[in-house]
Amino acid sequence: MRIIENLILALLLALSTTACGGEGQSAPSAAPAEGALEVHYIDVGQADSALILCGGESMLIDGGNVADSSLVVSYLADQGVDSLDYVVCTHAHEDHVGGLSGPLSQYPAEHVLAPVTEYDTKAFENFLKYTRQQGLEVTSPSPGDTWTVGDASVTVLGPQKAYEDTNNTSIVLRLDYGETSFLFTGDAERDAEADMLEAGAALQADVLKVGHHGSNTSTSYPFLREVAPEYAVISVGEGNDYGHPHEETMSRLRDADVTVYRTDLQGHIVATSDGESISFAVQKNAGVPTNPTQGAQADHYIGNINSKVFHRPDCSGLPAERNQVEFANRTDAVNAGYTPCGRCKP
Repeated sequence: MRIIENLILALLLALSTTACGGEGQSAPSAAPAEGALEVHYIDVGQADSALILCGGESMLIDGGNVADSSLVVSYLADQGVDSLDYVVCTHAHEDHVGGLSGPLSQYPAEHVLAPVTEYDTKAFENFLKYTRQQGLEVTSPSPGDTWTVGDASVTVLGPQKAYEDTNNTSIVLRLDYGETSFLFTGDAERDAEADMLEAGAALQADVLKVGHHGSNTSTSYPFLREVAPEYAVISVGEGNDYGHPHEETMSRLRDADVTVYRTDLQGHIVATSDGESISFAVQKNAGVPTNPTQGAQADHYIGNINSKVFHRPDCSGLPAERNQVEFANRTDAVNAGYTPCGRCKP
């Protein structure tokens, strides 16, 4: 059986140029210039994968699903990668760990990280197998751990504690390069976000990789206010069965005036930093609206002083007049600490 599995993987890798090298499928930019950092958000559909390149060193964060192994290997080859200094599995779900087997079977690695060292799935077992074939063991980092990728520094911010929910076990990383910063959150949800806030983690970042593919279970208002990103990237599959990204998350990003990039609409996305500013290049649809306003905006909003929820003025759930406060726009309501009503969806 193991021989058959290895043959299948070899076949997938042999076909990688077909999977990722066709017309219109190449990365939007080449390897980074000297003195620059590149963060590649690889389009692996309803999954996650990101490649960091800086100063001749590299870090791969997640690899998509098992079926994405060949695509990721081909993408690394296109970028001139010949080894991986760090391979990070943010958590053990297949859409993050599954595609790491291909890169680990093809590229020598120095360090392999994951929040757990055991997980009872074939995808995770293969991840362990190819790690051990290199004579390496998976290690689990702790908050406060740091390392470098070229001239960029990486700091572990989470998980802050043990969780039963695998999503919340996600390794959360902050990447700093000069005056610019990036945050990678895996699929961390509200509980993990709240624990990082309580711990006083240094969350502020210029670019946020939105948690859990834009699910409404992540990117809570308090977390987003603390991160205060200028840009957000959502790794998500076109027409996926989960409805990602959820409108609630997109609304929060609009409220915070965040510029959004999406792999389902724009393919591979590359952010380049010179240490002072960040620029973006996308594989396709550079001018497509990525976070359009849903529906007409009201001319004012009504907040409930007690529940700290705000509503459209025609909402059937308006509070008694004595408990009302009026806001001129959504931004004022959000900045005052109010959250949108789930019924009228202001």
